[in-house]
Amino acid sequence: MFSVAKEKIKPIVSVSVDESEEVFRATLNKLKEPFLFLKKQNQLFAYVHIGGKEKEAASVEVLLKHAKPIDGICCLSEQISLPVLFQIIGEPFAIIRGTDGKSAGYIQREDVLAELFKQENKSVDLLKIILTSIPMGIFVLDKEKTIINCNDAGLKMIKSTAERVLNFPAENIFSKERIQQVFSTGKTLLNHLEITNEMGVLVDYSPILNYDHEVEGIIIVVQDLPMVEEMAMEIEHIKDLNKDLNAILSSIYDEILVVNAKGELIRFSENILHDFWNVDLKELIGKNILELEDRGLFTPSVTRLVIEKKKKVSVVQDTLNGRKILAVGNPVFNEQNELDRIIVASRDITETTRLKSELQEMRKISEKYKKELDDFKTKDRFLKKLIYCSPKMEKIMHQVKKIADFSSTVLLHGESGVGKEVIAQAIHQLGKRSDQSFLKLNCGAIPDNLLESELFGYAKGSFTGADKNGKDGYFKQADGGILFLDEIGEMPLHLQVKLLRVLQEHEVIPIGSTIPIKVDVQIIAATNKNLAKMVEEGTFREDLYYRLNVIPLNIPPLRERTEDISLLAFHFLQQLNERYERNYHLTPDAINVLEFYSWPGNVRELQNIIERLVVTADHSAIDAEFVSQFLSLGYQHKKMKPVITRVIPLQDAIDYVEEQLIVMAMNQYKTTTRAAKALGISQSSVSRKYQKIVTEKNSKLENYSL
Repeated sequence: MFSVAKEKIKPIVSVSVDESEEVFRATLNKLKEPFLFLKKQNQLFAYVHIGGKEKEAASVEVLLKHAKPIDGICCLSEQISLPVLFQIIGEPFAIIRGTDGKSAGYIQREDVLAELFKQENKSVDLLKIILTSIPMGIFVLDKEKTIINCNDAGLKMIKSTAERVLNFPAENIFSKERIQQVFSTGKTLLNHLEITNEMGVLVDYSPILNYDHEVEGIIIVVQDLPMVEEMAMEIEHIKDLNKDLNAILSSIYDEILVVNAKGELIRFSENILHDFWNVDLKELIGKNILELEDRGLFTPSVTRLVIEKKKKVSVVQDTLNGRKILAVGNPVFNEQNELDRIIVASRDITETTRLKSELQEMRKISEKYKKELDDFKTKDRFLKKLIYCSPKMEKIMHQVKKIADFSSTVLLHGESGVGKEVIAQAIHQLGKRSDQSFLKLNCGAIPDNLLESELFGYAKGSFTGADKNGKDGYFKQADGGILFLDEIGEMPLHLQVKLLRVLQEHEVIPIGSTIPIKVDVQIIAATNKNLAKMVEEGTFREDLYYRLNVIPLNIPPLRERTEDISLLAFHFLQQLNERYERNYHLTPDAINVLEFYSWPGNVRELQNIIERLVVTADHSAIDAEFVSQFLSLGYQHKKMKPVITRVIPLQDAIDYVEEQLIVMAMNQYKTTTRAAKALGISQSSVSRKYQKIVTEKNSKLENYSL
């Protein structure tokens, strides 16, 4: 560190570029220093060197033209460190800042250097500092080829001392011939290896030229051989890396191109795309490959797209011979973030594209088959839920399968609990609308004032308490599918009119709206009432009845299809066993009791009775006596007579009634003797007939289990 003499600090004279010509001229006339500083918005931004002649002819416009920015000028405190000297040498002056950080003046470069050499007690040998800072050996020769200066690094490399080197002829250490050659030619000689017993170095000889380009001395730069060896090893390492890189490129399946920012091919990998370039790639080295797109060889050019977008680009190129090439271009940027290289990786995907198209086609076919298989499975699973074996139900299901292919309106008749909803679901599952919605609405379970909004929906703000966004009714929600209207006989007359319009016009008008909405809905209605009689009584619209009664289906009650009782009983029992992890089973005599019961509640009652038996049973085997306890509840007061619902041979009817009486007598009296007395026939007849009945029932159960 050394200090600056305060008397050498000159004041900063500045003028704003926004001042008037008079103020500017007055400031310029008072200027006694060689530099005038310019301000803008009260900040120094430039300076101008003012000579005598320039002062007279100067104007603001002229000075601005010759002004130099002040950004490169260094700022000093009154104490200067050695590294700052190197910055001062490159500029005409340095600005001095005071302790408050503001500009206190400036000092010229010559004054700083003069001050440096004047302070002898703190003198600084700048040349020595420079030479010492250089890691290589430096030797300075004068015109007489004598070494006049050197640095410590050089002395270490030649294994000598300053006393043995300074002011001695350079030829004592370095090549006399090369020194002479530099003096005679004025040219630099590089990378000369010089080895003696004392040293082994690499030497550069550079001339020191005056303004007349005459050689006045030489600078010898010395590098120690270990450093040279490291450089050589680094070169070998780079060579090995190149070998590895070439090996990697040769093993890559893709074609790799290296292109410069102009689109000129620099190098390429061993793997190239055949039948693509139609020319040897070696002939394209150094040439612009963007021209190939213009010639129609391929389109588009990934190189052109990377140059335009300055980012990674992936494209599929089409060639003249119909091939498809996947090309990926990656940009490489230099330190200035400018595009320097483009790495292009290309792969022939013609066969892959064909296979992909075939795969997509196969997937479509597979999806189609899968959907059909799923439909079959869904239908199969649903059909397995339809438990029946009676001829009457066989006939009903045959009709259902035929109806399912159409969208006709269906009217289901039948007592409560016979399974009208199951039949409606069967029509949906087996028909063309199986992939669409199936909605059900019980017309008797919803109040009249709500039923209309549920069926037809309403517009927003239609009535107090309505959803502010409005609501879609069941018809709109079931569009494309099936709407099952249960208990259709309970629908009020004023709604029957609107339902008739939907059936006729295939459109609905929401409450509070006047705009009809087209719907495609298949209607399946169900009732346990006699609609024809209701029409006569005026409680059901005749025109709606005929609109609903397009395809009538009468579901027989369970008492008319006794063949299904045992199947349904086993089905419900199996469901309960699986749900509650039990192992209940019905004995043959229990099945007989179930079959001889009239089931006024139909399938629903049978399901409830089976669940009641499972919940209350004490043993896994449920027998006839236990079943009879539940079937007699609530029905003992009814003295029901045998019911024959169709004309059958008299003997069949006699056998049917006889079988029921014998089973009931045996269940009630337990022994053949007491049963025979109650029936008024012989004990042997009861024994024989009952044994026959049991044998036939067991055979039927075995066939069912198989």
